[in-house]
Amino acid sequence: MLNLNEYIDFINEFKTVSPTITDEQRIGLLRRGIQQHGLSMAEAENIILSSGLIIGEQIDYFNVLGLSIEYIQNQNEDIITAEVDLRHRELYNASLKAGGRIRSDGRTEEQWRIILNEARDTLKNVEKRISHIEILQTDVPPPTEILSEDIPLQETDTIQETIATQPSEQSSVLPSVKVLPEDESIKGTDTLEECILSQPIIEDGMALIPAGEFQMGSEDNEAYKDEKPLHTVYIDTFYIDKYPVTNAEYREFINANPEWGKPKKWHDNTEETSSIHKKFHDGDYLKNWNRNKFRKNKDHHPVTWVSWYAAMAYAQWKGKRLPTEAEWEKAARGGLEGMKYPWGNTLSLRHLNNELYISNTTEVGQYPENGFGIYDMAGNVFEWCIDLWDENYYTNSPYNNPIADGYLADILADFASVITPRVVRGGSFVSTPRNTRVSYRHRNTPDLTSSSIGFRCVRSK
Repeated sequence: MLNLNEYIDFINEFKTVSPTITDEQRIGLLRRGIQQHGLSMAEAENIILSSGLIIGEQIDYFNVLGLSIEYIQNQNEDIITAEVDLRHRELYNASLKAGGRIRSDGRTEEQWRIILNEARDTLKNVEKRISHIEILQTDVPPPTEILSEDIPLQETDTIQETIATQPSEQSSVLPSVKVLPEDESIKGTDTLEECILSQPIIEDGMALIPAGEFQMGSEDNEAYKDEKPLHTVYIDTFYIDKYPVTNAEYREFINANPEWGKPKKWHDNTEETSSIHKKFHDGDYLKNWNRNKFRKNKDHHPVTWVSWYAAMAYAQWKGKRLPTEAEWEKAARGGLEGMKYPWGNTLSLRHLNNELYISNTTEVGQYPENGFGIYDMAGNVFEWCIDLWDENYYTNSPYNNPIADGYLADILADFASVITPRVVRGGSFVSTPRNTRVSYRHRNTPDLTSSSIGFRCVRSK
């Protein structure tokens, strides 16, 4: 008897092929769970529902692209390809311009673009198109009885017989199912509840950034060489702090971790002995603090004069990490594409703190949020990213979750040994408009501290 973990794996694999299923397919999946995996009805149903499979909706890819079956069937393949590409491009670009809104059908624009890609890929492929037409023209009646554990079940259909749509590169932005370690046994629904990954509780002060593609970089007339070429990147779902880390939050970190406190001056006679190691800063760490106390009324200002090492240490203490450069830019764009700033292409004093209009940092959250509900992604303070600085990285950046210097896990496991320059993003209270654009890239050595550099954290889903 196959175990529960293998059924969860099967459902996850099925979802990547067909994120939308009919009710008849749902019954077939339930049969498989009961017959081949020895699950109860409730267990199989819970796994299917928790996987994020959409039940009861058949997407008509012809309708998605504004085409008809009759029209396509009367054209040759060259015309079909050209027509499908044209419709896809028009709709995809319109979706990009729409930003991060929720559509009238309840989907996000990113989910809609995934469907557009699936429609394009299906209709341009002869075999997939024929199969899709057959499915659309098959009248499948709804089930007339409720499946129960005491009703005899017939042999389940194979996965090939139950899949209604063909694979696409990104099939869903919905949550998948957690798999238990192999040595854990399943003893009923109590244990099942532990293995189903429900939607995570978003920590206060964090925003959800949904999985999907975005256009990274810039080709406009203000773009620097290192922002080019404009390229498509796919980022997994993650959470990001709505605000930069503040002085008050950073003081909690120091109180709990005195080894990251401000170094004493030679004339300081206090009994405090622990402080940040000299290799982790440039001598100006927390320069604007008096020992481990920040200035009065600066609780909610972003913490500054912190090195990349210190930012990494804080993030790990919080169970988070610094964002990759790609994550940062996707979050900063707020669902908009092709815009210079998180809110659009125009700039005014009501949008951000820059060009020394205020001559210092402002409290976090004083300017409007972007489409993802995130504040201060332009101006106020630059923000550390986890990536290595590489001026030419965009010329060979990978499509999926790019990070410039290898594997994220390796950096997190041994950040203290990093010596190469790191990326900073977003501009600051001293930056020009050109240097507060969402695509602007800058760098500093990891030990550098500055009045214009802070950070915020992310957490992988």
